[in-house]
Amino acid sequence: MTSIKEVFVDLHEKYNKVMKLLTEDSKLDPDNEPYLSKYSARQMLIGMKANLENLQKNHIESIERSKITGMLGAVNLYLGIVSIDVDEMSTGESYLEKCHEIIKDHLNSSELIMVTLNMYNQFGILWAQRDNEKSKTYLEKAEKLYLDYKKSAVPPVDICDLFNYSFQENNTEIAWKNLAKIHTFTLYYLAQIYGSLKDALKSSIYCHITLQRQLDSNDYDPIDWALNAATLSQFFMEKNGFKQARHHLTASSYILTKYEEELNRISERNETYDAKMEIFNHRSADVARCWVKYGLLLLIKSKERLLNHTDDIDVNCSISSDLSFLNLEDSTVTSRDLKSLKFSSLNIDHYENKITDKFILTMQDARLVFLNMQTWLHKAESYYSLDNFASDHIEIVQDKSQIYLNVAFFEDNPENQAKIHKRRIDLLENVVNNVNPKYYLQYCRQIWFELGQTYSEMLNIKSDRLKESSDRPSAHILTKINHLIERILQKQYQKKFLMILKKLSFKLVFMLVL
Repeated sequence: MTSIKEVFVDLHEKYNKVMKLLTEDSKLDPDNEPYLSKYSARQMLIGMKANLENLQKNHIESIERSKITGMLGAVNLYLGIVSIDVDEMSTGESYLEKCHEIIKDHLNSSELIMVTLNMYNQFGILWAQRDNEKSKTYLEKAEKLYLDYKKSAVPPVDICDLFNYSFQENNTEIAWKNLAKIHTFTLYYLAQIYGSLKDALKSSIYCHITLQRQLDSNDYDPIDWALNAATLSQFFMEKNGFKQARHHLTASSYILTKYEEELNRISERNETYDAKMEIFNHRSADVARCWVKYGLLLLIKSKERLLNHTDDIDVNCSISSDLSFLNLEDSTVTSRDLKSLKFSSLNIDHYENKITDKFILTMQDARLVFLNMQTWLHKAESYYSLDNFASDHIEIVQDKSQIYLNVAFFEDNPENQAKIHKRRIDLLENVVNNVNPKYYLQYCRQIWFELGQTYSEMLNIKSDRLKESSDRPSAHILTKINHLIERILQKQYQKKFLMILKKLSFKLVFMLVL
């Protein structure tokens, strides 16, 4: 007769095989059988479930009964996870409900706390596709349970140790780390749910907390972390939170720099190294583009702020570049939440101060932003070249042109304004002359339109100078103006150009006749 110990040893071996199938083998499954390993794991779990249910019927010691309850709950949990992963939602829900039924009297026990938290997370994932509010309820249960359990300071039992014959083998340090990791997943899922519920600010706070916890536990992929931090910065800057956006972008660049140092220490330069460097260069260029967007949006928002508040702006304008000063009436977040949007474990103040997070007021301010952006533009263009990534390259050039345009707003000298617009023209004509409109017609139309606007801006500057002068215009000036008109005519792919041109030409002819 098989002893209870032998049964437990067999269950432990099968558990390890299941984990290998789910965490390792499944990544190598062929494209035509993407769930091959997960189906194999499910069959093994079904067998384990039957064995445990048979054991549960026997009159065994209470400590073994508690252990069997934990293992049976865990097996149903994994059956639910596998079913959800292979898109069998109803089956997955049934297994999760069975898991809850088994462990409902021991939800916050040290042996079952990890099973419980994972179960609530899986319910959250399941219901995210059906009912976001219900999904949030499950995830909030997981969040509260974790915080309450942590206060108890009772060492948790890792799920893998449930399948060990003796609890004495439980590694409490690893168990605490794994418990914290489960909670990090809870916060990540809550971030997604709040986003789906249109509470973007709350979602951003949970995203930040997730990133902070990954840093604290030193459990993250540098590339993924940097991209997530940079993506979060885009949300903050669109909300005028340039202080928070700058901090997250700086953190992103800092993590990438540290990762580059790690790559440079690799002595064996093989295909694996080359692949890692390619990914690094690619994602570094993406973060550089986020920095370009930061500078551009800071200039645009500063320009709008000045145009909307022409008198005593410091008194009449309540817009702040720091989200912690946001009006939070009827909001689900607090000022304290917003003030905590900082990675306290990273010493990056020195890097942050290379560019302002305050609204631009003068040309000197704008010039400093412009100069900082040149570094990031160069980095982005170096990777996204016109030959290899034409669409991306064109978009970067368009951003560069818009930076020039918005810097020109802060320039008081008309001659300097004209020079800035001339740079835009050179930039845009260079790229549009080197792409085939047959394949990039949408981009070409956008650039033609912008070129028409830019020539019109220059024509306005020249005509304003003529109006201010009492002297008859020289032949040289008239030649320049005629050239500008000709260039506008060449860009008349949009009706708007013709309307602008007619108005400007009429004004110019009328002025010259006088």
